[in-house]
Amino acid sequence: MLKNIKEDSNLNIINHSCAHLLAQAVKHLYPKALFWVGPVIEEGFYYDIDLGADVIKDTDLEKIEKEMKKIAKDGKRIYREELTKEEALERFKNDPYKIDLINNMDNATVISCYTQGDFIDLCRGPHVDSVKLLKHFKLLKVSGAYFKGDSKNKMLQRIYGVCFENEEDLKEHLNYLEEAKLRDHRKIGKEQEIYMNHDLVGAGMPLWLPNGAIIRKQLENYIYKKENKLGYSHVYTPCVGTVDLYKTSGHWDHYKENMFPMMKIDEEEFVLRPMNCPHHMLIYKNKLHSYRDLPIRIGEFATDFRYEASGAVKGLERVRCMCQNDAHLFVTPEQIKDEFKQVVTLILEVYKDFGIKNYKFRLSLRDKEDKEKYFDDDEMWNNAENKLREVLDELKIPYFEAIGEAAFYGPKLDVEVKPAVGPEVTLSTCQLDFLLPRRFELSYIDNNGDKQVPVVIHRAIFGTFDRFTAFIIEETKGAFPTWLAPIQINVIPVNNEFHLDYAKKIYSKLLENNFRANLDNREEKVGYRMRESVIKKYPYTLILGQKEVDNNTISYRKQGNEETVTVSIDEFINIIKKEII
Repeated sequence: MLKNIKEDSNLNIINHSCAHLLAQAVKHLYPKALFWVGPVIEEGFYYDIDLGADVIKDTDLEKIEKEMKKIAKDGKRIYREELTKEEALERFKNDPYKIDLINNMDNATVISCYTQGDFIDLCRGPHVDSVKLLKHFKLLKVSGAYFKGDSKNKMLQRIYGVCFENEEDLKEHLNYLEEAKLRDHRKIGKEQEIYMNHDLVGAGMPLWLPNGAIIRKQLENYIYKKENKLGYSHVYTPCVGTVDLYKTSGHWDHYKENMFPMMKIDEEEFVLRPMNCPHHMLIYKNKLHSYRDLPIRIGEFATDFRYEASGAVKGLERVRCMCQNDAHLFVTPEQIKDEFKQVVTLILEVYKDFGIKNYKFRLSLRDKEDKEKYFDDDEMWNNAENKLREVLDELKIPYFEAIGEAAFYGPKLDVEVKPAVGPEVTLSTCQLDFLLPRRFELSYIDNNGDKQVPVVIHRAIFGTFDRFTAFIIEETKGAFPTWLAPIQINVIPVNNEFHLDYAKKIYSKLLENNFRANLDNREEKVGYRMRESVIKKYPYTLILGQKEVDNNTISYRKQGNEETVTVSIDEFINIIKKEII
């Protein structure tokens, strides 16, 4: 498991010290180098460097590592020194980056620097006592980074690295990183032609290619059937809404910074929608409801837009344009527990179907002191939070509480899933909302003929199809289960001259049975085509030669299995149908 180096106090110190060791080695090799900042991050450390006209490439990292080892072997002690602001400005007067840091420090700030041999740098510390303790490190990559993260500023070079106390921990970490590369959904997504990005479309705006579209459609079909059995009604709503819509919901005050900019058209002000609940509130409000109508469950596979900083955008995992598996349940107060319980049960059922086992429930609550973010109604909040606790306790589901993580309108239950590699991600969420129904003046007629305000449960089982697909890609390394795979069966005739007609016949029969098949009749050797079938991770590969033609059979290999099995085409079709069901 990947350690969070930033949160491990000992590893934090070691990695911060190693960042200085890196800077010292770079200064030896590139005397004109100037340094911005070198913080510790979850995966290790980095240092941002201005090398002027020089450029460091990944191939240069070995040379820098060699110099770092030389310095560490020399074993110089590391000394801390505290300076006044004036002393610090004088000490670093020839370094514009350090001068900028010092000038932005508060006068009360203690300014400290650390010296090791011929190298000195500003730093809060602490550091290890000697560079000889920094032996087990690895430089990982080099990339570009704008000074202060502003694209208007100069591009600096950022070198990433990691350091451990011993060689065993370092090797374990590097093996983990290698596994992460193999599972990276961005790499697999490109290789298997699942999605693409293009600068002309924009960062965080993925284009789902045919293979990806199949995966997404299968996920949609799967969850639609689940929701349909539970009485959900599915709708389609616009991807835009007026600013007034989001002012009514409260999102304009609480979520404006995460929205795309407002557009003015014919004196109306519109925004790309970041969520779907306001639209669904209006669908509910479209007609009168009796208590007998409730619960009403409105679902939608809805495209939403949220502004993510360019540095946060990542493949399908973190995007600016996403499709949510969204639904809103309109319930009476008496129905809250049963409906919430049904949502949690559905989450558990879906996770079982997908083999998701490593997850935990987070109950996100309001911060009572934060009167700006959260609607100020203690009775409403206490009632909502207690309802969620009761359900979790009744279902005997372990959970932990997170103060200050609730939505502005109510508490929520998030499911944090630990993927095969990388940090935890939130997939499913379920939120209780007493506020938005009031804002939209929603009502139903109770059994006494009086108007009452319904309660709304917001829920997303997959979260977004984008993030869930990224998760499944990395869990499976792109070897999707047969029901989900874009191409389920790859048909290979051994020799096109003698076996292609039979292969076409088999291929057609597979299509007639609604299987997703591919006919690989390229003029390549059969061994080459079979290897490629393994690389592309098709669940089944059919090999059709003279024996199969003569006996009216097929021979197949299942992904991950070296055994070749020969059966009739009808038997094979039954095998696949049983597996998919």
